[in-house]
Amino acid sequence: MGDSAVERAEAPVAEVPGSGTKRVALTPAAAELLVRLTDIHGPLMFHQSGGCCDGSAPMCYPDGDFKVGGQDVHLGDLVVEGLEKPVGFWMSASQYAYWKHTHLTVDVVKGRGSGFSVEAPEGVRFLIRSRLFSDEEWERLKDEL
Repeated sequence: MGDSAVERAEAPVAEVPGSGTKRVALTPAAAELLVRLTDIHGPLMFHQSGGCCDGSAPMCYPDGDFKVGGQDVHLGDLVVEGLEKPVGFWMSASQYAYWKHTHLTVDVVKGRGSGFSVEAPEGVRFLIRSRLFSDEEWERLKDEL
């Protein structure tokens, strides 16, 4: 097969083994950045809103600085080697309704994201890479949350 854009887009994203849950995980670059950011800001958390202005990028906050509520879905806790506390990952219920069929991988890329997310001053931004669950994965997960 050739090296088409579709084939590149569907290539699996490298994840840190055991970093997440069946629904969300981390790339090695994201895990490394979380260690550096935790040294600066203390324990961290993610929230994925789906609103305007970087709605497809997860926002990273000092743990507890973003108040989650009853309309937020806790997808799990991300385990990062070198951090004492896992990094919680929440998503708004409306965004979860769209993305419930996908496995999410938190990655990091160059460029500026939202000024509210703690990585913004570093010249990088967190980014979600996703893939659809296989039929087998979906059957196991559909009633979990």
